[in-house]
Amino acid sequence: MGLAAVAAPAWAQAPAPETSEDEKPKSFWEEHKLFSYIENSATFNLTGSGRGGVNELRVYDDHEGYTFNLAELSLKKDPSERYPFGYGLVLTAGIDSQKNHSIGIFRDEDDEFPFRNTAKFDLQEAYVSGLVPLGRGLSVKGGKFVSLLGYEVIESPNNLNFSRGYLFSLATPLAHDGGLLSYTLTDWLSVTAGAVLGWDDAKNVASYTGQFAFMPLQDLAASLNWIAGPEQIDDDNHQRYVLDWVLSYTGFKRWTLALNADYGREDKDAFITSLGTRRNTDATWWGWAAYAAYDWTDKLRTSLRQEFFRDAHGARTGFGAALDLWSTTATIQYRIWKGLVSRLEYRHDAADERVFQVRYSRPDRTADGLLPRSRSLDTISISLYYLFF
Repeated sequence: MGLAAVAAPAWAQAPAPETSEDEKPKSFWEEHKLFSYIENSATFNLTGSGRGGVNELRVYDDHEGYTFNLAELSLKKDPSERYPFGYGLVLTAGIDSQKNHSIGIFRDEDDEFPFRNTAKFDLQEAYVSGLVPLGRGLSVKGGKFVSLLGYEVIESPNNLNFSRGYLFSLATPLAHDGGLLSYTLTDWLSVTAGAVLGWDDAKNVASYTGQFAFMPLQDLAASLNWIAGPEQIDDDNHQRYVLDWVLSYTGFKRWTLALNADYGREDKDAFITSLGTRRNTDATWWGWAAYAAYDWTDKLRTSLRQEFFRDAHGARTGFGAALDLWSTTATIQYRIWKGLVSRLEYRHDAADERVFQVRYSRPDRTADGLLPRSRSLDTISISLYYLFF
């Protein structure tokens, strides 16, 4: 997922002297990209969390208290003119890995969120790629890879905030199994399209996904991403569609600005159909997220995310009726030493219905329990990660 999927064009530069290191072609090993990190966190629910310490409608930080989030090792090589083949292998371990499983890979069809019974490791990506000498070069990729959709990504160090927003959690997929073709039409426009085995599913029938990536200015990147196809288990007659727009701008000194918007629809949604309460069981959802980050120094960054998500029929949240969600997230990030980075984050979630479960006691104190009595949820998170490469 994310803007990292946008192909960066080769911008014209002034000719360099023949002795410049930039003129020397990269060796085979220099074309490899090694990425690895480990992250721990603790989240504190200020509202009174429900279901034994669960923060409602979250993904990775859904559980209150300490979490060993993730350890990741990634080795990738993109195809080049000199070495026209590539590959990628991303292995992860930790509690967050349980949320990333595709059906058929460490996850069965009857496993339910938050997948506590599944393996605490994941094969996040495993693919091969190649460069076909056609025109500007046609890139081919096949295997398991992350989705083209969304601004936020699985890797926490590559996000502006610690927690993931509603668009990442509810509106778009995480990964696919299948194949992609990518072609750079101009210096500022590239196109990607392919067939995949659905939405976080390695056993489904084919869906189709693609991307138009634009970079009209050096500091402005944009992409229009999409996926369409049947996503219900053992049912290939009902289609799901998602359109995803991503825009980012880094032209202002020390600033990072971004905007993400999504629209999705599913014909005869399985969850809405199972309720048996309505004749029209189609589902739609849409939302947007705005991001702003400022680097005060080379060590200190502050980030703000404002988000809105409309679950028009309650299918994505499991609420079963129309639901509007808002969230405001403020994050302070500080690089302590080399790759050691800490984050302190406050997040306020709000809804137009009572969807956040909180602890309660009967007036006669004869019983305690949980009810969706709150329209808001406030949390504070502290995270610490070390970036090895």
